[in-house]
Amino acid sequence: MTSTLADRYPTRTADTPQILERPDPAVWGDRPGPLADPSLDAYARTGFLALEHLFDRAEVQTCLDELDRLGAELRAAEDERVAFEGDTRQVRSIFEVHLLSKEIRGILVQPKVVDMARQILGSEVYVHQCRINCKPGFDGGPFHWHSDFETWHAEDGMPRPRAFSISVALTENYPFNGALMIMPGTHAKFITCCGTTPPGYFHDSLRRHEPGAQVGMPDRASLTRMSDEHGIECFAGKPGSATVFDSNCLHGSNGNVTPFPRSNLFVVFNSVENTLVEPFAAPERRPPFIAARDFTPLAELAKR
Repeated sequence: MTSTLADRYPTRTADTPQILERPDPAVWGDRPGPLADPSLDAYARTGFLALEHLFDRAEVQTCLDELDRLGAELRAAEDERVAFEGDTRQVRSIFEVHLLSKEIRGILVQPKVVDMARQILGSEVYVHQCRINCKPGFDGGPFHWHSDFETWHAEDGMPRPRAFSISVALTENYPFNGALMIMPGTHAKFITCCGTTPPGYFHDSLRRHEPGAQVGMPDRASLTRMSDEHGIECFAGKPGSATVFDSNCLHGSNGNVTPFPRSNLFVVFNSVENTLVEPFAAPERRPPFIAARDFTPLAELAKR
């Protein structure tokens, strides 16, 4: 069942892709918060901010310890919230870590995180998705170019791009071990994707991210045009550093063929005024561990 809400971002409905102007802002309202006006202006212009010291060493170690614990427990239990690399048993992602781990939840509900989210989105916020992504040495697969919002809109029913992600380095992120790449300024455009979403599609999309074989990925001509116009920035950083980026930014990361593993905590904040409806271009909802339908504000989640 697809959404009956008016669709401002039609995608997966035609055979020819389009590049549309985004009708919504990146910074919503003028709520006070930890970000100074120059930082907010830069975010509105480029779609991202790089923060060198969002989490301290102890917080990073807590996340790594919980990653090891959860990976072992969920793998043994064959829990669907752990995704593996292709056909291997190496962990690619663990979902809902903020609900599985009281320690990680405690880190995320700190004012330095929550107040920034409220300031950018102009409202109370909740966690749409939370996972740890791993790229093991030699075998970590790529995440090809995409806009998260295109998927969240089409498959989850997120009405507008009033959401953003924080990617926190838990290990050293080098330019050569699969660091995040973003095309700055592409959040102001919406690239429609071709193809239709097959039933149960999320199962395959969690294990591999292959261009040409998957829906929800922009075509090469559009990506070439966007990279020519906007360029590409790579976000290397030490553990505890973070990249905050708009839900509609074109981004991706290379595979990791180095011996150096890369693990990042990835959290998506959505406005409580932008909660999910039925998918706009998919036959069914994705599971709640991928797209939460508990819209509890972080202020309330902190009490749990």
